[in-house]
Amino acid sequence: MSTDAAAFATLRQIADLVSAYGEVEITDRQVSLALPPTAEQHEVARRLGSRLSAQLPRLHPELAVRPSPVVEDPGPGRRYRPDLVVGEAPGPMLLVVEVVSAAGPARDCDAKVRDYAAMGFLNYLLVDPREGTGIVYSQPGYSSREKFAFGDTITVGPWTLDTSGLPSYGPDPA
Repeated sequence: MSTDAAAFATLRQIADLVSAYGEVEITDRQVSLALPPTAEQHEVARRLGSRLSAQLPRLHPELAVRPSPVVEDPGPGRRYRPDLVVGEAPGPMLLVVEVVSAAGPARDCDAKVRDYAAMGFLNYLLVDPREGTGIVYSQPGYSSREKFAFGDTITVGPWTLDTSGLPSYGPDPA
């Protein structure tokens, strides 16, 4: 579903007003507050960012791993703050990384798969510390989906990542 430019501009104005209360995302013509990352989420993203950054000088010396940037695309009418991004608009957006939150995984596992593909990210690395697993989405429209478990060595675009040592969330206290 795409959003016309005027509607997206209005959504951005609302998002700017609401941003005083936290991180704001826009999807499906709705503005919503995103949960702040937990310490565990941040640590998983930090470790992945470090492992990706170590490979950039050899693979893509012109790029950097950017933690928590705002990415938006008025075409599909989306605005997110992923955990990591490799790429720079207007160039190729090589990779987006989301670490699933313990409290609100639905958007990361469903809507963002569709939206990041529409936004032009070549690869989407979805990391789920709740279960110690993840999925690498690639190819046009994320038609290729490779599941992995923490401890596996995975290929994400031009990168090879060792996922051992990534922290999982503890047992649900409920």
